[in-house]
Amino acid sequence: MRTGAPVDDCASAALGRAVEALRRGEVIVYPTETFYALGVDFSVPGALERLYALKARQPDQPIALIAADLAMAFSVVREVPAAARALAAKFWPGPLTLVLPAAAQLPAGLIGPDGGVGVRVSPHPICGALAAELGRPLTATSANRTGLPPARSVDEARAMFREHVAIYLDGGVTNVVAPSTVVGFDGAGIRVFRAGAIAASTLRKHLK
Repeated sequence: MRTGAPVDDCASAALGRAVEALRRGEVIVYPTETFYALGVDFSVPGALERLYALKARQPDQPIALIAADLAMAFSVVREVPAAARALAAKFWPGPLTLVLPAAAQLPAGLIGPDGGVGVRVSPHPICGALAAELGRPLTATSANRTGLPPARSVDEARAMFREHVAIYLDGGVTNVVAPSTVVGFDGAGIRVFRAGAIAASTLRKHLK
């Protein structure tokens, strides 16, 4: 399935199995508008720990989320600065992760040292369908072990994780060269945590 394509009956069955796996606390691989991602339901005890172990990721490196829509994205944060609302309105759905003050109920594995959680709304139909069916955002860390390039296809992801991932959702080969841009907020301005698909100059120009 390509970005922007409708979710057909066959894909819907696969999505249903993926959501069932998420609710059991298992790890899935799914396509996004950038790279393939590893998804878990952060609300299931032990799921985030399983994800960290699978990626060989340090616990002080928080994991971002993908939401179905703006309302779901903002449901996991405590407050939304005006600058964040302006960027979300312009660039979501899209490859822009906003780091915002985390809501109180979120687990530590999602929260950075400054108390923020990263979240975005993806234009990829599989992302939206997964989060909508799950009823909450799911993790959106790239499908790779720490230090290795992110997977651009199911075959690349499967070669890395094999049976350690419950479900692989195939969205074809991605042709992107950059991850999502990750920004936080300092007053009316932005702080770039990771350069990516949307240039920081484009974001700052929009805020002006």
